[in-house]
Amino acid sequence: MSNVIRLLPISPLQSPKSLYLPSHRLAFSTSGSSTFLSDFCDRLKGKNDVNGGRMKAFTTISQQGSIRGLDYSSSPVSIDLKPILNETQLDRVIAQAQQLDESVVILWMANWCRKCIYLKPKLEKLAAYYHPRVRFYCIDVNNVPYKLVVRAGVTKMPTIQLWKDSKKQAEVIGGHKAYLVVNEVREMIENEDEP
Repeated sequence: MSNVIRLLPISPLQSPKSLYLPSHRLAFSTSGSSTFLSDFCDRLKGKNDVNGGRMKAFTTISQQGSIRGLDYSSSPVSIDLKPILNETQLDRVIAQAQQLDESVVILWMANWCRKCIYLKPKLEKLAAYYHPRVRFYCIDVNNVPYKLVVRAGVTKMPTIQLWKDSKKQAEVIGGHKAYLVVNEVREMIENEDEP
């Protein structure tokens, strides 16, 4: 495979500051010659307007290597939501979060719920954004005892709850568009830090 360039889309969960690359510092190699990223962006803008010409990152896969100066290995794009399968596991997760002074976000879902299925990958991206300060989990209501669902007060799918200090602090019932639910979850997490 010779020089292949992949564009990674900008996540709507990132702050506007992270949308701009310091293009004057980055260079990539194409067929042995060095081209500056800003020149490439200008050429790309002329052909197609990709996210307003702003790109999060380029990855060059070639024999010569990849873009120098970028290290995204330490910050994942998304983190899988860890499943909770029983009441004992939920108690353990909440107790551990309390010891570490962390918050826990739990997605209550069902495998037959279409909105849950659409929402889950977006919450996985949000989990990467808040990692490691907030831990994200999911519970399939069809795979846990009913008394656990009753204990949490879940009546609709999807329901996203924020737990802190062994108590449910807030919840969002996600019956509308996924991006709106994600925004509400983000606000719920940010408001949790306020006194």
